[in-house]
Order: sequence, then C-alpha cells, then structure tokens
Amino acid sequence: MAPSLHPRRKDFLLNHHLLLILIICVLLCCERAIGSRHARLLAPAKAPSDEILEWPTKDNRRFLRAVYRVGDLDRTIKFYTEGFGMKLLRKGDFPEKKYSNAFLGFGQEETTFVVELIYNYGVDNYDIGTGFGHLGISTTDVYEMVENVRAQGGIITREPGPAEGGAMAIVAFVKEPNGYEFELLQRQPTPQPLSQVMLRVGDLDRSINFYEKALGMKLLLKFDRPELNYTIGMVGYGDDQYETTVLELIYTYGVTRYTKGNAYEQVVISTDDVYKSALVVNLVSQELGGKITRRPGPISPRINTKITSFLDPDGWKIVLVDNKDFLKELKEEE
Repeated sequence: MAPSLHPRRKDFLLNHHLLLILIICVLLCCERAIGSRHARLLAPAKAPSDEILEWPTKDNRRFLRAVYRVGDLDRTIKFYTEGFGMKLLRKGDFPEKKYSNAFLGFGQEETTFVVELIYNYGVDNYDIGTGFGHLGISTTDVYEMVENVRAQGGIITREPGPAEGGAMAIVAFVKEPNGYEFELLQRQPTPQPLSQVMLRVGDLDRSINFYEKALGMKLLLKFDRPELNYTIGMVGYGDDQYETTVLELIYTYGVTRYTKGNAYEQVVISTDDVYKSALVVNLVSQELGGKITRRPGPISPRINTKITSFLDPDGWKIVLVDNKDFLKELKEEE
C-alpha cells in the first residue's frame, strides 16, 4: 500500500497543476493573437493612395460647360441662336472686372453641356492656337444646319457628306465669327446635342490613362487612321458616345507639342467632393504629368462655390466644381 500524501503537499501539487494549466492556456491565447496579428501584417494592406484613387469611379460627374473667349458677344449670341439653334440661358456683365459672359446650349444647364462665352472689354480678337480642334454638335439634319450657318455668314470648311473612311455618318465642318470650328454630326436625337470637345495631344495613351485615372472617364472609342496620320481616342462619362458629351483626343503622328493661344479656356466638370478629387489629380499627375493650378476651396470669401482646377499632361485646363454649389448658384441666378 502506497503511502498517502500530506494534505498540504497534496494541495500544493493541485495548485501547481492548475497554475501550469492556466499558463498553458494563456500561452495558447497569446500564440493565437500573435499569429492572427502576424497574418494581418503579412496580408496585403490597401494603401491610402489606392483608396483615394477609387474615388472618381464612385463620384457623380458630368461635363458642365466649355469656356472660351469671343470678340463680340452679342454678334456671337445671334450666330449661335440663329445659326446653330442654341438658346441663350443667361447673360452677365461685370464692369468691376471688365468682362461679360453668356451661357448658351440646347437644354438647361442642370442637365446638359453648354458653352460659356467670355467677352473682355476692348478685346475683339484672340489667337485660337494649333492645339484646340473643334466643338461638336449632333443634329438630326446637318444639311439644314449648314444652310442656317451659311445664312448667318458662317464659313463652311467642309460641305455635308459622308465621314472620312467610308463611314455612313453625314458630317460637315463650319467656322463661326470668332474662328472656332464646329463639327456637325447627323445623328438621332440625343440628350447631349453639344457632343464633343476636340483637343490635340502629344501622347494619346498617356492622355487616355490620365483622364481615366484622374477623372474617372471611360474610353468609349479609339481608332487609328494611318492614311491621315492620326489616332483618335474618345473619353467621357456613360457607356455610349452618342448619348453623352465626350472629349475627342487626337494624336497627330510625330507632333508632341501644340500652341494653346489665348482663346479657348477650359472644360468644367461636376464633382461631389472637390477636395477628394484634387487629391486624386495630384497623385495621378505625379505619375503621368499635369499639375494642380488652384487648390480646392471656395472661389472667394463672397462666393462660396467650391472649385479646384488643374492642367492635364498637355497643359489643357480642367475645372472641377461642387455639384451642390453649382445647382445653388443656378437657382440664385433665376
């Protein structure tokens, strides 16, 4: 018969065993916690820049207007309304800043792309430069619009006819009194009749990449015309180039630089957050070129509309304006 343990000795061993079990449990818990943390550390983390770069795809954006200067505001308004069939949406005069402006389009500013014409007191002529191409108007009858333009004294640089390359579309090119060229495209009725802004660029792939990453646009069409020495890429919002306004980017073989002149100014695009949008543009510009020219914030202490502006890799200016502020501004103008 084995000798029995002393009661104190027995209690000591029991407590010792319990302590060991407790230590083992603690060590197992720590191991699991450390392992879990280690796994999280090893897992690919989403960098802040990756998260902010997703913003343009979630943002609520559309083309608001193209802005350019004219030498005779009233004459240009008459030409646009009677030649192109646009409507005068609003007009302003700012003597303290020595300029006037007018907004024209085929629909209201809340939903359609329009033009903003700027007249600077005493300046009747501008240099359009070699980089700006044209604006595009979609119409159900190119022939009729050409005759209206002709009647208003416009210059027809290409009479109506099938597009180059054997396409079935009917197109024409005309110049208005200030020398800006318009491409007239025969199409079915569209929600955005003012349908194109054509700009020449020095590296088409870089430009497409920039507008996709910095502004969340989609490449809607790209084609090469080697017989004419150029390649075209059309980018915009939406899925159908016939239903939305697009930027038509053109690269002419071997030409990497163009003159900007002082006539064409900028394209304005809406955003729900100018601050986030500026962060994206800044990140993309570090990779592809371009730069912020106006930090995001209100226009002035008196004008609370928040904007930011920047140049793309070719120096074309884009302005982003807060959606809510833009709509509020329109209501105040009524």
